[in-house]
Amino acid sequence: MMYDVVVVGAGPAGSTAARYAAMNGAKVLLIEEHAFIGSPVGCAGLLSTRAVSECDLKPSDEFVFNSVRGAFVHAPDGQCLPIDGKHTKAYVVSRKNFDRTLAAMAVEEGVEISLRTRAVGLEKINFDPGTGGGEGSGSESGSKSEPKSGSKTRKNPGLKLPVLKNGKPETITAGVVIGADGVKSQIARFAGLGRPKTVLPGIQIEASYAPDAADFVELFPGSAASGFFAWTIPVNEKVSRIGLALDPRFVRDTGRDERLPLSYLRRLLETNPHVKARYGGDMLDFVVGGIPIGPPEKTVSDGVMLVGDAAGQAKPTSGGGIYPGAFAAKIAGRVAAGAALEGDLSLERLSEYDRLWRKGLGKELEIGLKVHDYIGNLQDEQLNELIGGLNKPSILETITEYGDMDHPSVLLKKLMLSGNSLRLMRVFGTFLKTIF
Repeated sequence: MMYDVVVVGAGPAGSTAARYAAMNGAKVLLIEEHAFIGSPVGCAGLLSTRAVSECDLKPSDEFVFNSVRGAFVHAPDGQCLPIDGKHTKAYVVSRKNFDRTLAAMAVEEGVEISLRTRAVGLEKINFDPGTGGGEGSGSESGSKSEPKSGSKTRKNPGLKLPVLKNGKPETITAGVVIGADGVKSQIARFAGLGRPKTVLPGIQIEASYAPDAADFVELFPGSAASGFFAWTIPVNEKVSRIGLALDPRFVRDTGRDERLPLSYLRRLLETNPHVKARYGGDMLDFVVGGIPIGPPEKTVSDGVMLVGDAAGQAKPTSGGGIYPGAFAAKIAGRVAAGAALEGDLSLERLSEYDRLWRKGLGKELEIGLKVHDYIGNLQDEQLNELIGGLNKPSILETITEYGDMDHPSVLLKKLMLSGNSLRLMRVFGTFLKTIF
C-alpha cells in the first residue's frame, strides 16, 4: 500500500490536512485507531465562528446545538464580569458529528480512510530510482510498487509505517506522514520530535443545569481550577457542559495525580454557590482530555510533519485548538502534497510548513502563553482586583467591540491605547508590560 501522504489521526486537523493534500494532487490515506470517527470525545465542544469557517464549513443543524454570544466571568469573590459580544461568537457543537462531517469532506476529495488502524512504528526506506518502489529494513528484497501517475523519483528516503489494522500487522509506504494524533502523538515520538511544553488535564460532564442565559458561557478562573479556569457551556436552556482544566505547574494545594481534575470538579459542583444552585445533580455524559500548551521547537523532520494538538497548536488563553489546527492543517496538506509529488521529502523542503504556520499563528500563541502564565500565577485576591478593574462600562464597550476568541492580542492592544489605559495600568500594569 503506497501513498504520497498518510495522515495519522482523523480529528479535525487530520481530516483537513488529508483533504488539502488530496486537493493538491496527492494520493492520500487517513488512518484512525478508533472504530468510529469523532469518538471518544475529548473536547469541550465550543467552537468560535472563525474556527468553523476555517474548516470550510457553515454552521449546520447537523452539528450545531446552540449559539453563544458572550460570557459571564465569575471572580473568586463572586463578582461577575458580563461580556456581551452582541452577536454570535461561537457554537456549541456535537464533536462527533462535526468530526464526521470533516472526514466525509475529505473522502469527497478522494481521501481513503482506514479505521481501527494504529501506527506502531516509523522507518525510513530508500526508493529505487525510476520506479518509486523501495527497499528498506524489514521489506522484501527487490520488491517494487508503482508510483502514482505523475509522481517523480523521490530524492530522499520515504517512510514505512507499520500499523495494526483490526489487530493484524500491515505495512503502509508513504512519502510524507502527517501526525495528527493528539497530545500523546506517537508519530512525534517515532520521529524524534518534541512534545508540547505543557499538557493541561481536563474533565467535563454534561448535566442538567439552568444557566442565567442560554447564549452565554460561564467562566470561573482562580482556585476553582488552578492555572486555568472552570466553565459551563449551555447546550440548551436545561442542559450544560460543566468542566475545567488545570495547569499542573500552578496547582498549589493537594497532590498532582490523575484524580486531581475530578476532585476540582466535585468541589466546583458541591461548593461554588453559583454552580451549586443551578446544577441538577445528574450526569448525562462524561469526557476527559488534555490541552497542549506551547508548540515544540520543531514540527517537522525528514518525511514527517505534526499538526493540531500533536504540534501544540492550541490557544493558551482558551484551550481551543480547532481554529489554529485547521489553519495549520491546510498548510500541511499543501506542503506535503507538493513535496511528495516533487519527490523531495527532506526536512528542508517540509520546513516550509513550519515556517508558514508559525508566521500565521506563532505570535498569537506566544502572547497567549504569556497571558496564560501570568493569569496562572495570580492569587484569588489579585484576580478579584483584575476582574473588578475591567468591570467598567467604557472598558466593557472596548471588550465587546474588539474581543476575539482567536486573537486576544487585538483586544489587549486596544485596551492599552484606550482612554482607560492609565486606569488599567494601575490595576494590572505588570501584566501589560509582561505581554508586550
